[in-house]
Amino acid sequence: MEEGQGAPEELQSLARGLAVIKALAGSEEPQTLAQVAQAAGLNRAVTRRVLLTLVEVGYVLARGREFSLRPRVLELGEAYRSSLRVPSLAAPSMARLVQVTGQSCSMAVLDGADIVYVQRIPGRRIIDAVLHVGTRLPAHATAMGRVLLAALGEEELAAALEDSDLGALTERTITDRAALVAELARVREQGYCLIDQEFERGLTTLGAPVRDARGDVVAAINLPLSSYTLGGNGVPAEFVDALLRTAEEISGAVARHEPTSRRR
Repeated sequence: MEEGQGAPEELQSLARGLAVIKALAGSEEPQTLAQVAQAAGLNRAVTRRVLLTLVEVGYVLARGREFSLRPRVLELGEAYRSSLRVPSLAAPSMARLVQVTGQSCSMAVLDGADIVYVQRIPGRRIIDAVLHVGTRLPAHATAMGRVLLAALGEEELAAALEDSDLGALTERTITDRAALVAELARVREQGYCLIDQEFERGLTTLGAPVRDARGDVVAAINLPLSSYTLGGNGVPAEFVDALLRTAEEISGAVARHEPTSRRR
């Protein structure tokens, strides 16, 4: 059975493309169509179509009857390595925010309908010890999650919401899909998110996006505050400003460390 058989066509195509790239990467010498097909576990007709597509988009070089990878394929690995650098690049700016506000600061990325914590600088509260790197939380009810969801395209957002049950964590949690989409549009427009006791009673949280050199949102950071301490006065503007400045600092650091080939 060919790799990817039984999956939707677009997933089959992706699986075949990756199989061909892996087959070419496994040889130090250019390979013929027959050699690639055998190494990838695909028939010749499929392998030929995949190779021609990869040639067209610039990942494979064709010389006569032989094929080899082009340097552009390194961008695929670089994208992953860049994503791993973001938490470490963010740590100094996050630590300064914690020092100024006395609150904890976390960073998360989106994984389906959840966010996953990838960096955390604890504050001085006992509760700060509860959450840690690797923690998963529902995206729809968290400030960082809404920032990340708001950055998705229409189809990506629909897929993410399809995977989420939009469960209520408190009586304030938005669970209606249309209402959530409207809220995400507001978050996108204002450039940050404020959630008031939707994830947990007594917890108000700010979230802001972290962008790469191209302006794409690659992560989000937050600043959790006590709703009881804030009272009815709302979140002070200085907290919002501090979080947004920190997000901008981190975005700048990410952009400076990105390869020139990935910048616009």
